Amino acid sequence: MLGIGKKDRELDAAVEELGRADTLAFGGVGIAGQILPATEAYRHVEQALREHPEAARKKVDRLLKHGSPAGKAYAATLLDTVDPAAGRAAWERLRDDDGEFTTFSGCIMGHATLREYATERLVGPDRS
Repeated sequence: MLGIGKKDRELDAAVEELGRADTLAFGGVGIAGQILPATEAYRHVEQALREHPEAARKKVDRLLKHGSPAGKAYAATLLDTVDPAAGRAAWERLRDDDGEFTTFSGCIMGHATLREYATERLVGPDRS
């Protein structure tokens, strides 16, 4: 039982990190390829969704409602990986949100609104 409590605390900490994130990055950023705390947190929640789907899903759903703009984008991405229909529904809800965040793809930094990012996810090449 002690291990479960520790895992719960680690999951809570990861969700809190995502909830206050101001940058969306799924890999290393900058020339050094630094892994941001939010990226590590995303990976932790992604693993928790595989290992403890019910408990983790509730936290991701809460993140989608109450997180920062980047946190909401992380939540929708996580949902997309485990439940594409729920992910699509999340992206559709976020399409009306003008919250802004920073994006990173390797060394390339950008800025986006949830509206722009969600629209891209909904019409992206992996969507039919």
